[in-house]
Amino acid sequence: MASRMFSKGVTSLILLSSLASPSFAGGLERGGYNIDQLFDTSPFSFQSGITYVTPQRKLKDVRDTNTSIFTGGGNLNSRPDSADETANYTIPYIGFKAGFGDAVDCLVDYSVPFGGHSNPGSNWAGANNNIETEIKTRNYGGTCSYRFDVGAGQLRFIGGAFYQEVEGFKERLVSTVPIGLGIGTGIGRLDIDDSGWGWRAGLAYEIPEYAMRASLVYNSRVKYDNLTGTVDLRQVPVVPLYGGLVTPVSGSAEAPDSLELKLQSGIAPDWLAFGSVKWTNWSVLQSVAFCPTNGLPCPAGGLTSLDLFYRDGWTISGGIGHKFNEQWAAAVSLTWDRGTSQGYGSQTDSWTLGLGAAYTPTEHIEWRVAGALGILTSGESGTFVYNGRTYGNDVSYSFGNDLVTALSTSLKIKF
Repeated sequence: MASRMFSKGVTSLILLSSLASPSFAGGLERGGYNIDQLFDTSPFSFQSGITYVTPQRKLKDVRDTNTSIFTGGGNLNSRPDSADETANYTIPYIGFKAGFGDAVDCLVDYSVPFGGHSNPGSNWAGANNNIETEIKTRNYGGTCSYRFDVGAGQLRFIGGAFYQEVEGFKERLVSTVPIGLGIGTGIGRLDIDDSGWGWRAGLAYEIPEYAMRASLVYNSRVKYDNLTGTVDLRQVPVVPLYGGLVTPVSGSAEAPDSLELKLQSGIAPDWLAFGSVKWTNWSVLQSVAFCPTNGLPCPAGGLTSLDLFYRDGWTISGGIGHKFNEQWAAAVSLTWDRGTSQGYGSQTDSWTLGLGAAYTPTEHIEWRVAGALGILTSGESGTFVYNGRTYGNDVSYSFGNDLVTALSTSLKIKF
């Protein structure tokens, strides 16, 4: 009887655990890769959800350190020395899971694993570094698993593939000369896009009567070998060779691979403990250079570049869930994410407290809501040397401990 109470009390919490901690992770993390719906015990399920995140990173003590009117946007130190760097964003998710017999489960899903959006604007002392930068991804995945009895539980082999699209742009102040002459804004813009394929593989072991599951899943890199677009300098006619032109450019980059271990188990009737450790290979993204494709020479470091200089990310999370009655369950979690910046950029460690609840009015419908409150720790940004070149010598700044909040909701229909 006790084991049956474990199963009955925590069934709705198994998938709730992943929604209890929407967080602001390092690198270009958005929703990441999440295949928890694959473990849904219903023969079929449809789930749709959205997370809204409001990071509040504020830059201060900003100093323009490249005051050249031709390459550094001029002396901007008369502009405000602070700026709100981050922009709010949403993370959608849609998934459909189907079971085939007693052994095979498959999931098709749409998600936004990666992205980034900073929008400090033009009225700050670091406008020569960034006015607005945004990167978006769209991910279409298919994942299946095969499970069979091993010992007291079941072993599950997991495999799948996904197609990923990326697009983005960056604007910064290149020169102040056109402003003085009244012939342009001095702002240059980069636009890029590409697509690629990735794959995943993993293992899971489950003992359903105790709501116990351990899973280890690897997601491959996605290679963007044909990252193409344009550099628009029509508002900056003073730049030699490229000024006043829209120049086609190309480059290459990779979305990172990752490895995640997830654990969960019933610890008492109606109670569930869960945790995870995730490694993300953000160090594959350093400086992404873009060179002209129309025969013009490529300057050292590219006509322009996206300078990230990330280190690998680590995310550790743990929490407790409880089912109050047949309709209501809740979970609380604490997440630590290691910052990916290395003295260049503003991505430092973060701590996030998450709280989620699930309401199940019938056996076929489940509504979930979750929220999170986190701290983005303090730091500073300056120069960074990579492959013998110095980056970050255009602007320096610092930042204090800032807040991040998030709200998430989803609806699942099971049949």
